[in-house]
Amino acid sequence: MMKYLSFIIPCYNSSEYMKKCINSILPLGEDVEILIIDDGSNKDNTLEIAKNFEKKYPSICRAIHKPNGGHGDALNVGISNANGLFTKVVDSDDWIDTKAGLKLLDVIKYQENKKSGVDLYITNFIYDKVGAKHKKIMDYVFSIPRNKVLTWDKIRFFAPGTYMLMHSLCYRTDVLKKSQLNLPKKTFYVDNIYAYKPLLYVNKIYYLDVDLYHYFIGRNDQSVNEKVMIDRLEQQYKVTRIMLYDVDLNKIKSNKKLYHYMINYMSIIMTVTSVFSILSKNDKWLDEKDKLWAELKRKNKKLHNELMYSFLGLGVNIPGSIGKKITIGGYKISQLLYGFN
Repeated sequence: MMKYLSFIIPCYNSSEYMKKCINSILPLGEDVEILIIDDGSNKDNTLEIAKNFEKKYPSICRAIHKPNGGHGDALNVGISNANGLFTKVVDSDDWIDTKAGLKLLDVIKYQENKKSGVDLYITNFIYDKVGAKHKKIMDYVFSIPRNKVLTWDKIRFFAPGTYMLMHSLCYRTDVLKKSQLNLPKKTFYVDNIYAYKPLLYVNKIYYLDVDLYHYFIGRNDQSVNEKVMIDRLEQQYKVTRIMLYDVDLNKIKSNKKLYHYMINYMSIIMTVTSVFSILSKNDKWLDEKDKLWAELKRKNKKLHNELMYSFLGLGVNIPGSIGKKITIGGYKISQLLYGFN
């Protein structure tokens, strides 16, 4: 039976969360497959849970065990095993709104029957932050016309700070494979590469305005926890450099809307890297921040200038101690507005 949608769930010692995640997807039925990737779990019964789901739902769930290689390596394995026409990644501690998932599936089936050639479906996600009374919803109603098959030239303006995370994206599986996406092993924050590199191969887009993805944040051990991000700045720099130098934006210069979006996204990544270097109050990372901007200027002056003189780029490069205080203040305000970390 043809699968319209493959869900990849990377799991590492995920027994506490993964059942809720998988159970939110199961009601989508036989039109989907759920690839439960056990990334060498060693502290709990993650693999056993995955195998039990496979045994109970053999036509929907597949348990795939691999040696520990990190989130990106688990995604690589999931993509290589995906049989669905489209692929959606759901982290094991997150979940989907089942009704929204069914609606997305219906739209995919309808558009495939019409042979519309959609490469990417975009949906909303919710910052489901621990203890927060009001959950911030990331939607794209001001940037993308709804319920239409679009090319990039029909996309509206993406404001600074507006971007599509992995949680928003449902790629055609062939697009992921064509992009030759190969995420680095044992590296955090690779979801930014996932949300960036394949876009060069996306021609047709469909925005479905439903709140599909619940992004569970706020745990102390989470990779997006502020302290954890500072401790892992080395990996943030690694991902930033991959995005800067492994994606050739010259290929899409004629596609002005896509080019603008990619520059906007890259300015966000440079800003995040710079802000957390400043928050660290560590000379090593403050020096590394300046080194990265100087390095980019040497390697690609045009890209450097576009990023440096963007609204966000200017905000993280104000000189002196007062400049650092302004940058941190701007970050705190954005934190309140968007509900991240």
